[in-house]
Amino acid sequence: MLTRLSIRDIVLIDRLDLDFTGGLTVLTGETGAGKSILLDSLSLALGARGDAGLVREGCERGQVSAVFDVGAAHPVLERLAENGIDTDGDLILRRVQSGDGRSKAFINDQPVSVGLLKEVGAALVEIHGQHADRALIDPAVHRELVDAFGGLSPQLRTVRAAWHARRQAERALADHRGRIEAARREADYLRSAVDELVALEPMPGEETELAEKRQQIMQVEKVAGDLSEAHAELDGQASPIPSLSSLMRRLARKAETAPELLQAPADAIGHALDHLEEARTALEEALAKTEFDPKVLEQTEERLFALRAAGRKYQVQVDDLAALRDRMAADLADLDAGEEKLARLEQDVEEAVATYRAAAQSLSEARAETARTLEAAVGAELPALKLERASFEIQIDRENDQGGPDGIDQIEFWVRTNPGTRPGPMMKVASGGELSRFLLALKVSLAGRGSAPTLVFDEIDSGVGGAVSEAIGMRLARLAETVQVLTVTHAPQVAARASGHMLIAKEPLSSEMVATRVRLIDGDHRLEEIARMLSGATITDEARAAASKLMAATHA
Repeated sequence: MLTRLSIRDIVLIDRLDLDFTGGLTVLTGETGAGKSILLDSLSLALGARGDAGLVREGCERGQVSAVFDVGAAHPVLERLAENGIDTDGDLILRRVQSGDGRSKAFINDQPVSVGLLKEVGAALVEIHGQHADRALIDPAVHRELVDAFGGLSPQLRTVRAAWHARRQAERALADHRGRIEAARREADYLRSAVDELVALEPMPGEETELAEKRQQIMQVEKVAGDLSEAHAELDGQASPIPSLSSLMRRLARKAETAPELLQAPADAIGHALDHLEEARTALEEALAKTEFDPKVLEQTEERLFALRAAGRKYQVQVDDLAALRDRMAADLADLDAGEEKLARLEQDVEEAVATYRAAAQSLSEARAETARTLEAAVGAELPALKLERASFEIQIDRENDQGGPDGIDQIEFWVRTNPGTRPGPMMKVASGGELSRFLLALKVSLAGRGSAPTLVFDEIDSGVGGAVSEAIGMRLARLAETVQVLTVTHAPQVAARASGHMLIAKEPLSSEMVATRVRLIDGDHRLEEIARMLSGATITDEARAAASKLMAATHA
């Protein structure tokens, strides 16, 4: 509920802090005292459209803060948590309106969009009056109110789950049909591509392996030429080995005659020949290892180039050719087996639609029964509100073919103000005063179900007599047993039933400036205000006596 309203520099209000309690609180005062300004300020904090004209003359900006005590189970807390707003403790909605027309919105001192502020405000407060925005007028919420009145939330959840399952089945069918149609359009291309890729048999990582193998073969081919030249130098006609061997033999034969001269050279030449032989043997072994079949290089290059050509053709990486082949094959398989799968998916859709329709039909029947009960409850309230010749009707139109997540019903509240006239939507048929009384009867019948925790009524007793005002006061008091009710009233019969009474008046600040003041009154001050409401500007002893009697009767 609303616990505090703080207003700074809004129209005639310079500084105002009001504390509220539960039950029924009335706001009274003479015409022009500033009651509408108070409601405009509250509306601004709840997300209503800003207006530079609301800023007090001579001020750069105005500000309104509304503090709420919100129950732990209220759904608005989940919405705030989704937006990362801390919800521990009180909930504070604040709006800053600048004189240049711009405004800023805050929830718990965190900047938010005006849209979110308005959404949260609508969940916390409903304002009803002859010229205010009224939640109950909007047909979009009528179905929600019927469901709340009948306790139909479990059935509604079943319908929503069935709708979700139906939509999933329909999307699966549509997706499969789309794939089949696309496959049919490209069937020849797909079959040709799959045949080519199946014959090619690409493997992930094969391109890298082939490129490395090709590089190795080309390196070996280059080295083999150098090895062959070296071997030819040692083993061909120009080889020094035969000449050195012949020279060593001649030196060895003559070494006996002059060993001190010839033995060392002969030994050195022998060692050289040994090293040359080792080199020739090593070259022969290396050449043996470099032997390769030129066809291997040719085959490797052909395979590598074929893979790369396929990658360019199908505009994918070579390593992705295998996955592309499998995907194309799957598309063909879908086409080939499509009719069977299509029939299965169509059956799934039929079953999901049947499940949804059964759940929606059951909910629709429950809504129809609930609607009759609500009609009777509202109708029982109308005679005392001077609407005894009027009737309240709930129109239910069924969309059996389609429906939606909330079922197959379109629900709207209609009224008939006089016998013999045609019923129609409340907003179009009822006058301002009648509309307010219809809304009050509806709110009392709902008794807190499907309602915001705080209800504000702006002069709903305007233009009615004492008996009707008495009936309105009784119903506001009854409504205040389940939700917090604030009402601006000129009817003493309504004011006498309040648990809290606030008096609104203008106070001069100077010869050229006034300010709106609000104070909580009780006892003799309250008696005096109700007497003023009964008699007018001049308060007589008779008016005081009547006010005392009225207050005693309403609290008996």
